Amino acid sequence: MPDSARPRLTPAVADVRRAVRAGLFPFSGNGGTEVAEVTSDLGSESTSSTSSPHLPENGKPLVLVALSGGPDSLALAAAVAFEASRVGVRAGAVIVDHQLQNGSDAVAERAAEQARALGLDPVRVVAADVAAGGSREAAARDARYDALAAVAAEMGAGAVLLGHTLDDQAETVLLGLARGSGGGSLQGMAPVAGLYRRPLLGIRRSTTVQACADGGLEAWADPHNAAPAYTRVRVRNTVLPVLEAELGPGVAEALARTAEQLREDEDAFATMIDEVAEELAEHIDSGIAVPVAVLAANPAALRQRIIRFVVQSEFGVSLSRAHTLEIARLVTDWHGQGPLDVPGISIARAGGRIEFRARVAEEHADGHD
Repeated sequence: MPDSARPRLTPAVADVRRAVRAGLFPFSGNGGTEVAEVTSDLGSESTSSTSSPHLPENGKPLVLVALSGGPDSLALAAAVAFEASRVGVRAGAVIVDHQLQNGSDAVAERAAEQARALGLDPVRVVAADVAAGGSREAAARDARYDALAAVAAEMGAGAVLLGHTLDDQAETVLLGLARGSGGGSLQGMAPVAGLYRRPLLGIRRSTTVQACADGGLEAWADPHNAAPAYTRVRVRNTVLPVLEAELGPGVAEALARTAEQLREDEDAFATMIDEVAEELAEHIDSGIAVPVAVLAANPAALRQRIIRFVVQSEFGVSLSRAHTLEIARLVTDWHGQGPLDVPGISIARAGGRIEFRARVAEEHADGHD
């Protein structure tokens, strides 16, 4: 869409554009940002200009908008199309057809047409194979991310931008709270997670809807977003409105702030625990050991985080809370109990240490299959 045809700047359009500038291009300056700085900020996963046919010789990095045609991703696409050229970045779009609804191919092609009209290039439509069985929501999400990652790798894109909004973040926090899955799930979605960026996590869904209307963009209404069979839809259409009605406005914003604060706390804890584990953990045959005195000297929250960190980093196993607490009892409630077994790992207290060993390695060492 040429500049002369662009709609007037309205508050909603301005809010989305500001979010894109802050989330995608966090630099000082006013649009004169060097391409090298942008490339660096996109991270080491981006493909260099010398190796990717999708990057021109001047080294402009490529970012892709994950576009469904709905108001959130469409407003994001319009803002990225406007902002990207001003900082020397190429912006394209990828549309994933989940093939779960009749006419989904037409919806995908319509979104592709809108992307091209906005000036995004390249634009790719890709069909995803959604696995049968289990949760359809989870299967569709997995298929979508697999497709996005594959296209990004093929095109040499340094980032894929997702249209998740503050409302999506609030829903995610509420779902995590209901499941009782701990502080990790209450952190919600990260603004930056490897290849993926979510510039709109501070923007309400109502703003993206208005931005599309102000920009003359016709957004697609996904019928799945109104189907009460999906848990997230019930949270969106029933739970959050009830909370807003009973507790007053601002619940969604409060949930999003909580997620942000928990991510900050988690980052601080992770740095602290990484340093502690690196200094005090000792590698042993088929595993790793941590001094009991170190674990006992720390508050429960840190002690349990150290235990989870050691197991995750050494064995790639995510401990449940029940398992974590049982291991912690080897420190806080020691009365000579024997080893504990969790999937793939044996944990025992011996010689003033908590020793974590791979059970599979032990079984082979003893001559067992």
